[in-house]
Amino acid sequence: MTVQLNHTIIHSRNNREAAEFLADILGLEVGAEWGPFVPVDTGNGVTLDFATVPAGSITSQHYAFLLSEEEFDVSFGKIRDGGVPYFADPYMKQPGKINHNDGGRGVYFLDPSGHGMEIITRPYGYTEPTAG
Repeated sequence: MTVQLNHTIIHSRNNREAAEFLADILGLEVGAEWGPFVPVDTGNGVTLDFATVPAGSITSQHYAFLLSEEEFDVSFGKIRDGGVPYFADPYMKQPGKINHNDGGRGVYFLDPSGHGMEIITRPYGYTEPTAG
């Protein structure tokens, strides 16, 4: 068996709000609450378990999601139409823009707890296959 990431806990001010926010943007399902967690399953088998913690104890983290071009269109539309501020860069110096890094598209936005979320259509370092 190869090593795989199974789940991670995301600290949030409100676990339900944070899970629903991200699931809505990404077109994912929010699972049934399990103990202190509200889970969101991703397409590669990783579960994001949102947990409510005191706001002062939240350290902002970064989460990047690889989407198809079509999924990006839908997710970015939800970000834009929902009035969620977005940026082309992780430093939030290029508001209202997307990037075209590695031949794809990408955008950064914050979730309700201040975590830096990113959606991309190409993995970092991606290069087009050459015809051979």
